[in-house]
Amino acid sequence: MTAENKNIVQRALAALIETGDVGALASVLSDDFVHHRPDSTSSTKAEWLAAVRTSLVPLAGMQVEIHHVLADGDHVVMYSRRRLPGGGPEIVVVDIWRFDDGLIAEAWEIIEPVAQAAANLVWWEGEPAGR
Repeated sequence: MTAENKNIVQRALAALIETGDVGALASVLSDDFVHHRPDSTSSTKAEWLAAVRTSLVPLAGMQVEIHHVLADGDHVVMYSRRRLPGGGPEIVVVDIWRFDDGLIAEAWEIIEPVAQAAANLVWWEGEPAGR
């Protein structure tokens, strides 16, 4: 199933990116799908698909370079770099997908603007003494 899960993610995302086909993505999500964001918010299948549909127009023409797609058991992890159209910011994205019974049941997404990456490499250092 690991290879098949990777194929499901790659096919659905390719269809979404290349043609804007949200239906290809919707068809591989379970009815009780949950999407998690780093700010601790979550959305249902219907809420997330609505957000994806809304974002398609501003993201039309986005370049996506998939660097890694890894699978282990019921999880698929994808690391990609994305460039927004019109000279918009470059971002890196880590998507984690959990499968249940052949469908994506949960997803986590972490997005970081490349321009801010250096600042985020030292978050654990805290404030210097005396400030």
